[in-house]
Amino acid sequence: MVDKPTFKTGKVWINKTQYFDKVPEISWSLYFGGYQPAQKWLKDRKRSILSFDDVKHYQRILKILSATDRIMGTISLKLA
Repeated sequence: MVDKPTFKTGKVWINKTQYFDKVPEISWSLYFGGYQPAQKWLKDRKRSILSFDDVKHYQRILKILSATDRIMGTISLKLA
């Protein structure tokens, strides 16, 4: 069950005993349009039990956010 999502040392804790491991900090903190998608997605599911499909979906979100940051960095370098 999602309680209070927090990020500590590469882990996104969703409650006192469960977490997503090896999460890049940029995936957790990246902003889009005033929102932090990795945080908002979990906060929108507060007091909900994540299904297996929810867990897989969230892992994809984290991966996409990390890749987006990497791609944005290459775009900035090309424009400079």
